[in-house]
Amino acid sequence: MHLHDVESKPAAGQIGERIAQMRGAGLPVPQIWHLFAFKPDMTRHLAAFTHEVMRGPSPLPAGWRELIAAFTSRRNDCLF
Repeated sequence: MHLHDVESKPAAGQIGERIAQMRGAGLPVPQIWHLFAFKPDMTRHLAAFTHEVMRGPSPLPAGWRELIAAFTSRRNDCLF
């Protein structure tokens, strides 16, 4: 990440647990999680919006939505 202060801030709560699990498993941590952990009050609405888009009621199953998001990220040369 380009913002060292964001990534290095100790993360608490559910996002902190997820970051610790990913690091413990030797997996890369999605960079957006660091932002959620850095400013949780400011990103709570973004997280809720994203969750609703990906998991809320839709004519598309959640798996298809995940596949579309992964495909789009890959086409944009972005790690998903």
